[in-house]
Amino acid sequence: MHQEKAFLRYQLSIEKKLRQAFSQKESIEKAAVWVADCIQNSGWIYTSGTGHSHLLAEEIFYRAGGFARIIPILDPPLMLHISASKSSHIEREEGYAAKILSNYQIGGKDLFFLFSNSGRNSVPIELAMEARRKGAKVICITNLAHSQSVSSRHSSNKRLFEVSDLVLDNFGEIGDATLEIQGLEGRVGATSTVIGAALLHAIFSQAVEILISRGIEPEIFISANTEEGEASNEQLINKYKGQIPPL
Repeated sequence: MHQEKAFLRYQLSIEKKLRQAFSQKESIEKAAVWVADCIQNSGWIYTSGTGHSHLLAEEIFYRAGGFARIIPILDPPLMLHISASKSSHIEREEGYAAKILSNYQIGGKDLFFLFSNSGRNSVPIELAMEARRKGAKVICITNLAHSQSVSSRHSSNKRLFEVSDLVLDNFGEIGDATLEIQGLEGRVGATSTVIGAALLHAIFSQAVEILISRGIEPEIFISANTEEGEASNEQLINKYKGQIPPL
């Protein structure tokens, strides 16, 4: 039996998962309202993810068309550039999240986006718990099929979707990779980053539309590689560089 080439099957898989992800209209619109409310009230939008999920924490930071008031929590040991294998162990450590958040002043005006495909490890779970304790709303993007198929690695026995205020499903396969290749054990073609990024940009675009409808023009970064972008961005950088650590 003839099988489509892998790149075409990957395309079909992404298209299907995008349709599924965007079927969560009510949750997407709710997330957008929360983002708009946060910006309108001069709150901060925090983002965090461990392992490859940190890519989503960076995706909307200092981004053309993105809000200025975003603080990504980028803890090097939880990322991949120091030791990818070690980061997998650190994200399971209870108590590590509290050390991270001790450097940030999260409060009731703020919104926290958390990204974890499995949603089972201690750091993202504790980040959600602590942010909510401080009064912030927590939105997670996770893989519900995967998360519901595994146990929590946190002593609460909770997974990320169980400790978040709003949950968005990326509709990934268990294990993230989506394609089977004949002759290969295991799958290839992860989808969580693609779907997560699409959901984020959709939410933030909708939030801008909501703010404009309220008569509020939000502070937005413009591509620095356009004629007008550099000067516009410089104003925002000068305004916020003391408040946004990675800026």
